[in-house]
Amino acid sequence: MTTASTPVDFPLRRPGASFPPEEYARFREQPGLVRSRLPTGAVVWLVTRHEDVRAVLTDPRVSSNPDHDGFPSLLGRTGGVPSPDTMPGWFVALDPPQHDRFRKTLIPEFSVRRIRALRPTIEEIVDERVDAMLAAGPDADLVADFALPVPSLVISSLLGVPAADRDFFEAKTRVLVSTTATDQQRETATKELLRYLNRLIKIKAKRPGEDLISRLLAGGNLSAAELSGVSMLLLIAGHETTANNIALGVLTLLMHPEWVGADGIVEELLRLHSVADLVALRVATEDLEISGQRIEAGEGIVPLVAAANHDEAAFGCPHRFDPEQAARHHVAFGYGVHQCLGQNLVRGEMEAAYRALFERIPGLRLAAPVEELPFKYDGVLFGLHSLPVRW
Repeated sequence: MTTASTPVDFPLRRPGASFPPEEYARFREQPGLVRSRLPTGAVVWLVTRHEDVRAVLTDPRVSSNPDHDGFPSLLGRTGGVPSPDTMPGWFVALDPPQHDRFRKTLIPEFSVRRIRALRPTIEEIVDERVDAMLAAGPDADLVADFALPVPSLVISSLLGVPAADRDFFEAKTRVLVSTTATDQQRETATKELLRYLNRLIKIKAKRPGEDLISRLLAGGNLSAAELSGVSMLLLIAGHETTANNIALGVLTLLMHPEWVGADGIVEELLRLHSVADLVALRVATEDLEISGQRIEAGEGIVPLVAAANHDEAAFGCPHRFDPEQAARHHVAFGYGVHQCLGQNLVRGEMEAAYRALFERIPGLRLAAPVEELPFKYDGVLFGLHSLPVRW
């Protein structure tokens, strides 16, 4: 068993530096785990090897519930994980068996079959956004004009939000994922969205439709408050992550046009960019050992998704974009009981986005040097603030 060393500063993303941070590779070479001090002052264990990350994410002695003492916070209040008590239905913060009830209820809604049935709606939304870009062109910000609206509109359709309300829905969602919004602005947007969702749930209870909220109400497994929290979770979890994946994927394909339309690009892009690198925060509820390192109950754990997805022991050339390498064992969507329920939806949106953009805008190209692009160094999720393109 290895012993704890002096904590290292947490390797925050830095402008001009590569992503994932180069420290990740050095951490993987060290025996055991790495002790690190977060910007908040808390000391946690960093997990960087693919095998170890999967071990942590499947260990029942490791919790995702922020109510436990020692649960880590990366950014303080802004961007924190809601407590199940403050937002019923935020089930990613629950452990089994409480977590299981929500997951079993939602799994059929995000099956391959269900997402396949949703594919025409996704393609229609994507094509409408491309139409709007072409009409306003010949240049655009691919993030603001395409990558952010697409997942917001898809989730709105999935939940059964009326078309007339989708501008409001998207506007409030943009505040929640903005890195420049204040805590007060985010809290206000959250309250307004929850108020809207509660009203929508009441309407669907009286006049159900062909949408997720109506089906969940009919199932009777969730209370109205839980359904409101579940809807907020789907909105927040499925919006910025998907937008970042779309934008970074387009950038990568513009830099590697030989791969446009090839099989395997979505899985490889998910692995390569690992936008949710810092999302899987955990705390030990019992003493345990990972990779020979003793972790005591109450100690925070940060499994680094990007570090695991760039582990040379799991992927042959992890820093190179190569859709031919078998990358389906990546952990971009997490692993174990908390693996992202919406992963099939994300894949469907990415596939539809790339098809429409590169088929309908064959002259699509970057409108700024890559080194001048504003990457997201200051948030929990990695991505781009904007992506100027022209055709």
